[in-house]
Amino acid sequence: MNRSLINLGQVRDEPVFDAAEPPVDADGLKTALRHLGGGVSIITAGEGEARTGATVTSATVLSVEPPRMLVSLNRTSSTWPVVERFGHLCVNVVGPLHEGLANQFAGRGGLKGADRYRGASWITLASGAPVLEDAASAIDCEVEEVLERHSHAIVIGRVVGLRILGGGSLVYGNGRYASLDG
Repeated sequence: MNRSLINLGQVRDEPVFDAAEPPVDADGLKTALRHLGGGVSIITAGEGEARTGATVTSATVLSVEPPRMLVSLNRTSSTWPVVERFGHLCVNVVGPLHEGLANQFAGRGGLKGADRYRGASWITLASGAPVLEDAASAIDCEVEEVLERHSHAIVIGRVVGLRILGGGSLVYGNGRYASLDG
């Protein structure tokens, strides 16, 4: 496929896609999305030994009036049933110093459930979901609605608490982390 590229008002004819375009399947989509950097958040839910969580780049604001968050969770993950059971979650926006913790919650190193919480300090706000004490910001939510589509649960969270410490944020793209100074 040949498409024109616009560069500062000049049009150049160059192929945007390789002649061998990737198939439209899960692997092709994952390859395409590697080029989309995203903010890193640790989603936490549960209480005590029933706590778990996941590192995601899929947390985003749905609306600011009323305050609502949107998080997409794989329904086969260990996090989704805990969010469903407890009806809460916290979007912990993490900074550059949290790369190790982000890896831990991404399942690297094999830790599962409450063991993922090792090495960090945790508190709770209104919903009861675990909140990373030194997160750049934490958005505490009660589950308002869930849309189950294909492999994922799209969770709409009603924001019931905020904690904002500031600082930089961690982003992920092209298979690696980068930091944005705050």
